[in-house]
Amino acid sequence: MRVSVFGLGYVGCVSAACLAGMGHEVIGVDVNQVKIDLVNDGKAPVVEERIGELIAEVVRTGALRATGDVREAIMGSEVSLVCVGTPSEPNGSLCTTYLERVTEQIGIALAEGGKQGGRHTVVFRSTMLPGTCLNLLVPILEKYVGGTAGVDIGVAVNPEFLREGTSVRDFFDPPKTVIGELDPASGDAVTALYDGLPGEVFRVPVPTAEAIKYADNAFHGLKIGFANELGAVCQALGVDSHQVMDVFLADRKLNISPAYLRPGFAFGGSCLPKDLRSLVHAARRADVSVPILAHVLPSNSDHLQRAVELVERTGKRRVGLFGLSFKPGTDDLRESPLVELAERLFGKGYDLKIHDANVSLSRLLGANREYIETRLPHLAQLLADSVDEVLEHAEVCLVGTRDPAVLAALPHGDGPVIVDLIRLPDAETRRAEPGYMGLAW
Repeated sequence: MRVSVFGLGYVGCVSAACLAGMGHEVIGVDVNQVKIDLVNDGKAPVVEERIGELIAEVVRTGALRATGDVREAIMGSEVSLVCVGTPSEPNGSLCTTYLERVTEQIGIALAEGGKQGGRHTVVFRSTMLPGTCLNLLVPILEKYVGGTAGVDIGVAVNPEFLREGTSVRDFFDPPKTVIGELDPASGDAVTALYDGLPGEVFRVPVPTAEAIKYADNAFHGLKIGFANELGAVCQALGVDSHQVMDVFLADRKLNISPAYLRPGFAFGGSCLPKDLRSLVHAARRADVSVPILAHVLPSNSDHLQRAVELVERTGKRRVGLFGLSFKPGTDDLRESPLVELAERLFGKGYDLKIHDANVSLSRLLGANREYIETRLPHLAQLLADSVDEVLEHAEVCLVGTRDPAVLAALPHGDGPVIVDLIRLPDAETRRAEPGYMGLAW
């Protein structure tokens, strides 16, 4: 394919060289004449493993050249990759100035005749927040091209997952390829660029592709911060942190796995809250600052409060709650977030009915009974014997369980507002209904 790459920094330079190495005809575009001259001389404008030899080779064969002329690049390509920087503003917000400027230039060039060879596809590879492409960049393109994105021009978002120092290796052996497509033809054009590379390809809506890069980087930062905080606590307590992490990493069922990584409701139970509190307390006694670990429980509490706010937003007072124990298939109520949710709603004066097939006040014993009598002493008058009893009572139903009897009875359309705490199996269908509110979308 004939490809233009806008921005010859790390991402653009590596993308241009690697695409040329795959056999595509690539034109690199930059405002910096020094970078343009370096590329045209077969030299890399960035320091990166293998990039020097690769650029020398693809420039020698004529597969890669560079220019500062946007119109020339557009006229000579069918796909444009936008790889310009999106730095932080002083207040932490995303700077989209370079993105907007390049998008405008591409739009003007396309309007001047760049579509002669058929529909041109503009692919945004720069990191940008969800909504940036559709709400900011697409309108710019449409304004200057005088056409409709997805019809007259292709548009896609294709985030990169390149690590500086190993970016050439990462390009040719990617962990995944993500294509946010405005329409299938746009996605087809991007898919063709990477034909032959290993790894799974995900073709998703444009905002999803924008969000994935942030999910990745936020989690990477969280992992590093978690390991460093735990290491500091272990050192203060005289424990070899690398031995601890060796055993931690060996657990591929719960630790290094998809476990616990699905958005849903708050966590609870007899272990997680207690052990987090104990670890943070030990760190404080040792004068070790652990801001990540110290904010896990407050974060959990804030997520629970979001459910309360969804109920408040409905303006209704009769509430049903399905689920009470902290985990399905158990009657353990200790530090259950659903008990906390019930307590907050009851304390705010909501007329509450609760059903959990595993919870019966007459069967609660020991610490479990003591806990509920302390936290929710009016439980007996709130418990309902059946799903139907709750549905007949409620104007708003909070669903915190996957009990088949509950899922089968939940109405569609007319009926109570459904507040989904778990992402119901038919959530995608329900999202179109006015009476559905999701916490775990």
